Amino acid sequence: MLEVARSATLPEGAKARRVYLSLYDQITDGRLCDGEILPGEQKLAETYCVSRVTIRRALDVLSARGLIEKRVGSGTRVRSKAMSDKRAALTFNTLMPQLVEMGQSTTARLLSFSYRQPPDYVAQALGLGAAENAQIATRVRLANAVPFSYLTTYVPTQIAQNYSENDLATMPLFKLLERSGVQIGAAHQSVSASLAGPEVAEALNLAEGSALLSLKRVVRDVDGNGVEFLSGLYRPDMFSLEMPLTRVGDGVGRHWEPAIGQADQDLAKQARS
Repeated sequence: MLEVARSATLPEGAKARRVYLSLYDQITDGRLCDGEILPGEQKLAETYCVSRVTIRRALDVLSARGLIEKRVGSGTRVRSKAMSDKRAALTFNTLMPQLVEMGQSTTARLLSFSYRQPPDYVAQALGLGAAENAQIATRVRLANAVPFSYLTTYVPTQIAQNYSENDLATMPLFKLLERSGVQIGAAHQSVSASLAGPEVAEALNLAEGSALLSLKRVVRDVDGNGVEFLSGLYRPDMFSLEMPLTRVGDGVGRHWEPAIGQADQDLAKQARS
């Protein structure tokens, strides 16, 4: 269900980037359909008021990302269907469970493992003292060798000392927590948006400044103690969030409202079938 995209960065030059982003938006939102033949380089150059060299730079990056296919003698063809077919279709009910499932069924690469003081907001969420250390690890998860998430976890030292760096590189963290005797009781998580900084962009094979899906999660044991803080960054080009809507209210107050429930679950089943 995951898009297998090739590593690519933005093309060099402001004009080439403008052309690239324009064509990228037209392909991903369906204005340029799968299989459609793009105008020739000369025509595109005239349309965007740039040189053919600039057009070629933009097309090279689109090709590297698998969004177009260049064929000698038959022109440049849009390949949007391959991308949309492999994108994970999620709903509000399935977004979090599927991110968890992906975390269990994909491979991970451990980038860092250390014991040090976490940021203040993490320490506060986990109930740690001002000078108390936590085990901090950063991992990249991959599907079919393509990186799709950049995960940083914070675990109190007294729990983390029960597993090694090698354990974390080969096993899901939740299994290590349970093996350490932690009885997980509940969690709270939020989803927002973020931008890829240099380090994250390199790890996820994205251009710096690319939009990311940002997830924050605090896990607590049955006694309410914080046992894990997760900060996850996900490539949004691998996800499609869908939802059914219903009309509610009366008169001028009538409006659309997400229908979260069985209908949402049915939509998720249809998306997976």
